[in-house]
Amino acid sequence: MSKLNEKVAFVTGGTRGMGRAIVERLAKEGATVAFTYLNSDQVAQQIVDEINQNGGKAFAIKADGSRKGAVGKAIEDAVILFQKIDILVNNAALSVGGTIETSDERSHEYDRQIDVNIRSVTEAVRTAQKYMPDGGRIVNIASVGGIRIGGPGLSDYVATKAAISAYTRGLAWDLAPRQITVNSVEPGATDTDMLQKADEAVRQHYMNAIPLKRFAQPEEIAALVNFLVGDEAGYITGSSFTIDGGISA
Repeated sequence: MSKLNEKVAFVTGGTRGMGRAIVERLAKEGATVAFTYLNSDQVAQQIVDEINQNGGKAFAIKADGSRKGAVGKAIEDAVILFQKIDILVNNAALSVGGTIETSDERSHEYDRQIDVNIRSVTEAVRTAQKYMPDGGRIVNIASVGGIRIGGPGLSDYVATKAAISAYTRGLAWDLAPRQITVNSVEPGATDTDMLQKADEAVRQHYMNAIPLKRFAQPEEIAALVNFLVGDEAGYITGSSFTIDGGISA
């Protein structure tokens, strides 16, 4: 019997990298999975079709996390279909780099980064908890950058991720009376399309700093998330789990 049978999961940013791996893993474990995406209708439908063809159930909802109310509405749309949300995974994020000297030129991008990385997460939690039975699970995807800065030009991005880790700890207290656990996962350099497109010098810089001398695979992040949303993790809450190949050791 699959571990997440009869559970309904909602994942933000579910068509790429870690998000896609999380969607596919939770569906494989038996959960009905609704997920958001922004750009690729074709990829979103492909993921839904593959999960459904393999005996699972998935539903894609187009939503721009930078727009106030979009994620909340997407969750409410999922509830109309599935009646509840047992599991919430806040994965969608935006990374805007740049030195402090160029910050004025990027102000719009920085504002959007805060909307996606912080505001939409709080919106998702506040909406989902209304429809979450006691004993639900919330996992926020943060970043090892919240505790270890890998280089210059990342200050605004890592600030948003550190905020999510702190928000997680506060939520653990707020939702404990309902036995809803809240944890964060803090990945290091992960072999997603974003890292694959990076300059080779950047990739080598990160690789040199990792004791295990390899990047994480999205499926490894998904495996940790899968554990945290399962029954065996019922006594874990308010914790941050670094999965970075030892870079922060």
